[in-house]
Amino acid sequence: MKKGVQHKIMTSLLRMDEKYLIALSGGADSVFLFVMMKMMGYTIEAVHCNFHLRGKESDRDETFCKSLCERMETPLHIVHFDTTTYAELHKVSIEMAARTLRYTYFEQLRKDIGATAICVAHHKDDLVETVLMNLIRGTGLRGLTGIQPRNGYILRPLLNISRSEIEEYLHSIGQEYVTDSTNLETVAKRNKVRLELIPLLKTVNPSVCEDIAKTAWRLSEANRIVDKALEDAQKRVTVGDGIDVASLMQEPSPEYLLFHLLTPYGFTPSQIETVFKLMPDVETGTMWSSQSHDLLYDRGRLLIEPRDDDRRKEMKIPEEGTYIICGDLRLIVKRVVVDDEFVIPKEALRVAVDCSKVVFPLTIRTAKKGDRFTPFGMRGSKLVSDYLTDKKKNIFEKRRQLVVCDAKDRIVWLVGERIANHFAITDIPSTCQKSPGAESVTCSPCRYALLLQVCQ
Repeated sequence: MKKGVQHKIMTSLLRMDEKYLIALSGGADSVFLFVMMKMMGYTIEAVHCNFHLRGKESDRDETFCKSLCERMETPLHIVHFDTTTYAELHKVSIEMAARTLRYTYFEQLRKDIGATAICVAHHKDDLVETVLMNLIRGTGLRGLTGIQPRNGYILRPLLNISRSEIEEYLHSIGQEYVTDSTNLETVAKRNKVRLELIPLLKTVNPSVCEDIAKTAWRLSEANRIVDKALEDAQKRVTVGDGIDVASLMQEPSPEYLLFHLLTPYGFTPSQIETVFKLMPDVETGTMWSSQSHDLLYDRGRLLIEPRDDDRRKEMKIPEEGTYIICGDLRLIVKRVVVDDEFVIPKEALRVAVDCSKVVFPLTIRTAKKGDRFTPFGMRGSKLVSDYLTDKKKNIFEKRRQLVVCDAKDRIVWLVGERIANHFAITDIPSTCQKSPGAESVTCSPCRYALLLQVCQ
């Protein structure tokens, strides 16, 4: 039995000359993984998370893991989480909170100890449950492949081994483990699948778990072919920063391709179905939203943009200097003397205005409804929104549009477009004279220019 189970471990994922971090909960699965990798000679360290969700049981599990690692002479890292508070603060489920906390800590610890990867104890039954869960709530092909052996730095060497094989092995060597009482309750959806649905399916097909696991493997292989086809199709339909709808509709399965393109941005299958059905008659400016992104139809293209954008925040500019607007985007404000060597810059992101007409502090912000200015070279004022519409800017570009205003909330510069006519430098002297005893050159009628530059 021992040799048979050991040979089912996916050793192709592992190397003897590397260090691995083992996620150790104290349950049968993680204890089996821990014991087997230790016995097989891999260099390992263990990590245990106490989520403080099951009272004395949580403390019992921690004590068990300490004892096991001491006996096996293996370093153990223990971390405590206030899972309930985290879930409330971030408005997520307890299960999602625990997952986020766990894997974030695992990755940080992996880097700290110099481990190659993190080994977790998902097994064949977990794979089957995942396939069924995804099938029940509706999924694409990828969801039917279940759990993958490798996901970045996460390794799952036990996917060929069933829960019953794990328990039988541990009993055969007299190795104890702890049982999470919540796994025996049928409240959670996964537990209902494990405790009710799978036993029912076994009455129809006693080897249903083995067969589903084989099907998931076949679908995983087929998915490699599909992924390559989707990758090629994505290149064909991507134009600039958007999806060309006409090209999309020429693909063999445009709706499935759209599903592939939009699901990474949080759009649900029902949303994607709605988008696809509206494609023939959708109007420019129509927008859909996921929790993290917005999707915009604009003149034959679908554009995607994150919903949260730091550039929508206002920033005060009290004086000359360099200011970080967001990320690596900077605004440089500098006062310079206007003399006969001064040249008005012509670049879109670098302008010069008459310093004598600007009142500090400046503000850089995104354009808002009702903003109006007189573009340089024009006589009448114009709504910023109308100006941007004339320039054929889409909704995303409009809401990203930055403006620099002075203390009187007058638009000085529509960034990347035009300065306001009022702030233009109207005259550059052909000669400048230095007054006796003066330290600087005095020019007239415009003594100083204010240079404004946005750059990365």
